[in-house]
Amino acid sequence: MAFTFRQLQYFVAVAEQGTVSGAAHVMSVSQSSITGAVKELERDLGVSLFERHSRGLTITQQGHQFLRHATKILSDVAEARTVFDAAAAETTGTLHLGVTSLVAGYVLSDLLSRYRRAFPAVTVTTMEDDGSYLEHLLVGGEVDVAVMFINNLRDQQALRSQALEMSPFSLWLPSGHPLVGRESITMADIVEEPLIMLTVDEIEEATRKLLAAFGARPRVAFRTRSVEAVRSLVATGAGVAILPDMIYRPWSLEGDRIEVRDISASLPAVHVGMIWRRGLSLSEPLKHFIELAQSQRIPRLR
Repeated sequence: MAFTFRQLQYFVAVAEQGTVSGAAHVMSVSQSSITGAVKELERDLGVSLFERHSRGLTITQQGHQFLRHATKILSDVAEARTVFDAAAAETTGTLHLGVTSLVAGYVLSDLLSRYRRAFPAVTVTTMEDDGSYLEHLLVGGEVDVAVMFINNLRDQQALRSQALEMSPFSLWLPSGHPLVGRESITMADIVEEPLIMLTVDEIEEATRKLLAAFGARPRVAFRTRSVEAVRSLVATGAGVAILPDMIYRPWSLEGDRIEVRDISASLPAVHVGMIWRRGLSLSEPLKHFIELAQSQRIPRLR
């Protein structure tokens, strides 16, 4: 039996929420509907998409691989609907878009390519800068919308935000590190480890706040604005890193393995979202960008 569009929707909801109850709430259906759809999907594919445990569900490697295809299918279907939307084909004008550097590399490219395909007559200009300056440009009307981390939005009275995805922090370790084999890792286990600090897009500030919340003072071994440098340094044993899952990749450029582990303490997450000025009369290009972004949220999972 071929899988259905609804099964894909339920599967992605479970992958994003981590529990059947959470997925049922988001999709406004019963938990039995979610459970049945996922089990039928697993039977059809011949693989286990999730590992079941008392606290919820954990996506398997096969599930993670299928998630990429499922989210692409759902996004492609949403995009295909615009083909029959005369308003979309006729939309013209300019969209001035701001983005922070880290978000540009890991979130924006797919969103922007889909927008350009859906609204080919709209001219898109993009500016990359730090979050505080983009807020200044948004308030001044020089940028229509920005895609960036929204955890520490400074001018909440003047700006409106819409979350697109959430990415929790995890611990990055070199292969063979003693903590790799531990079932549970706490802040006390890592506080003495040399820390590789990423210093872009408020990540350094977020990491410091994270550690401070647990009374830990980081022993910073290296600061860098390069994610690839962090990967190389961690993979070769120069230190560990605490970073959002959205930028995790299992290999450095040199081909060395990077392990990632959950930290048992309850840690905050970074939220990527859109920001635009409150009270702004939305132009057609901006309105369509917001709608497309909201409809194509993609969960970031390992």
